[in-house]
Amino acid sequence: MDEKKLLDTARTQMDKAIQHLEIELAKIRAGKANPAMLDNVLVDYYGTKVPISQTASINTLDARTLVIQPWEKNMLTPIEKAIQMANLGFNPQNDGTVIRISIPPLTEERRKELVKLSKQVVEEAKIGVRNARKEAMETIKKMQKEGLPEDEAKALEQKVQKLTDEYIAKCDKHLELKEKEILTV
Repeated sequence: MDEKKLLDTARTQMDKAIQHLEIELAKIRAGKANPAMLDNVLVDYYGTKVPISQTASINTLDARTLVIQPWEKNMLTPIEKAIQMANLGFNPQNDGTVIRISIPPLTEERRKELVKLSKQVVEEAKIGVRNARKEAMETIKKMQKEGLPEDEAKALEQKVQKLTDEYIAKCDKHLELKEKEILTV
């Protein structure tokens, strides 16, 4: 494996860790209405469990209100039940056309829990980044056994470490932004 391919592979794995982090952080509610809050809610659609997004459009009316517009009117009740069963702390209102969800303001205690949860998600992403570094370092060691000069191996290890530091900093930046978002009243 050549140097460029090794670094590209490590970067790709680290990018995946960051993408996963972004998806997971979007699911953590920060007091603002966000359609991603309902990503894990499954609706009974003619005997099959499917995500709400496959049965309705989900939009934000304002910072505290989600509006769910089912594509079929007979899906209003199953969607409403699914949201209640998901135990997200929401109380959906069905007006016969759309379902409205008012997002209650977060308590100080809940905000602290969400920050803690965000830190766990970020730590998982950092583990993903470190695993990518570990794989790259092991590959460098193999390359060295196959004849890669020691100085080139050291230079390559430094590049992988620099890449790792860059991605760990990205994780920290995501956490910083999410914490600010959660703690902003």
